[in-house]
Amino acid sequence: MARTFLCTCEDATVEDVRRAFDQGYRDLESVKRYTGIGTGPCQGKTCLAIAARELLRLGATPAEVAPFTVRPPLHPTAFGALASLDPEALPLDDGVPRRPPPVERPRPSGSLPERAQVVIVGGGIMGLGLAYNLCKRGVTDVVLLERGFLTGGASGRNGGGVRAQWTTPTMIRLAQRSLAIGDSFAAEMGINTWFRRGGYLFLAPSRKQVERIEKNAVIHAANGLRTQVLTPAEAQAVVPELDGTRFLAAAWNPDDAVVFPWPYVWGYASRAEALGARVRTFTRVTGFEQAGRRLTAVLTDQGRIAAEVVVNAAGAWSRDVAALAGVKLPNEPERHEILVSEPLKPWLGPMVSNLGNGLYFSQSLRGEIVGGMADPKEPKGLHQGSTLRFLSRFARAITETIPRTAGVKVMRQWAGCYDVTPDNNPILGAAGYDNFLQLNGWVGHGFMMAPAVTELMAGWMAGDPPDEIFERFTLSRFERGETAGEDFIIG
Repeated sequence: MARTFLCTCEDATVEDVRRAFDQGYRDLESVKRYTGIGTGPCQGKTCLAIAARELLRLGATPAEVAPFTVRPPLHPTAFGALASLDPEALPLDDGVPRRPPPVERPRPSGSLPERAQVVIVGGGIMGLGLAYNLCKRGVTDVVLLERGFLTGGASGRNGGGVRAQWTTPTMIRLAQRSLAIGDSFAAEMGINTWFRRGGYLFLAPSRKQVERIEKNAVIHAANGLRTQVLTPAEAQAVVPELDGTRFLAAAWNPDDAVVFPWPYVWGYASRAEALGARVRTFTRVTGFEQAGRRLTAVLTDQGRIAAEVVVNAAGAWSRDVAALAGVKLPNEPERHEILVSEPLKPWLGPMVSNLGNGLYFSQSLRGEIVGGMADPKEPKGLHQGSTLRFLSRFARAITETIPRTAGVKVMRQWAGCYDVTPDNNPILGAAGYDNFLQLNGWVGHGFMMAPAVTELMAGWMAGDPPDEIFERFTLSRFERGETAGEDFIIG
């Protein structure tokens, strides 16, 4: 029975489900991500019931085996067929009624202590990276609170790109450090992240975009990057399948990378806990207690924790978390959709992005095309539903960029939320209270910056002099008018 396959799409076995349960992943959404069940062509039709039955046998509750969300399209559909649809005739909302949450929520992963030196709100890569790096610095009395399951937010819903091609020395420096950490992350954490330096290739379809990448290339060279501005023919030497008539030039840095996001989250979580941190999933923050200029306790639906320092690393939910303490953040969540294709033979080395329409895509080591695309009509708000409009817009963009993708089939789509600030830069440091630290507002590049930023923030919290980012990217900069927007946001 232990070697019985329950998901033939992903070669997942009953033993894989048991191993996930033993690792603390008891709810079906977490088990889905840990084992891969339900992510193949059948979307869980053959494996969901078997996995749920096995989890119940192991001790899961009915709420923990609530069926995971099935992702559209219902059947694999070719990009060419989707491109034939008119995206402007399709709604921004899919119109599908949202499934109400179960009456009973999955159990928290553990009880809460009465107090902790540091309480981190948010179990994405920022919060977990900070917990791990604090523990490395000897600050081990750390409790991290996550409202749902690990990888349920933007850290588990992104394309996994890590690039140093930014427009400011600060962001370039942070990304370079994150890339360096990525080189050794798997060995340090004991988990395979599928990290590969396949490079980033930015396509410039207009003269304005060409001037943009030429200007950036000068900044990149001054900061040690190997970025080159390529002609269409030179770009086709990197990706021969490109339609060279669709762009005027391209920016190419071979040292940029792509990773599989979920293992980054799991790696930080497991190593942080091994070093003493306590990670508590399915634990929702409901308020704070304060005295003067300090927060004194964090209130949750599972009890109260007295805290010396509170860190808000809740991503798209950071504004809501701050509001519980009476602190107003300018962050706004914004949905960004993404998809994955059927697996193909290896043919695409870099992440490719079109600066004209925000298209981006890469090929995973399993062969799938993974990509997304911004929508200028997307309203602000905490929405994570999927739309046919996105599929149509993406399909048109990718088939124009690489015509041979017209026959490639989309397997599934999903969405996550950027945590957007007015100047596309993060909010860091104390806000509202002396011990209420912000680690949010990273728009769409939090995942790629987290390894470097959490290392720096942990050092600062442990007594090192603050890096300049903690003095420059404070909430008060908006009142002072000292903002300098980052404009190289993709997706």
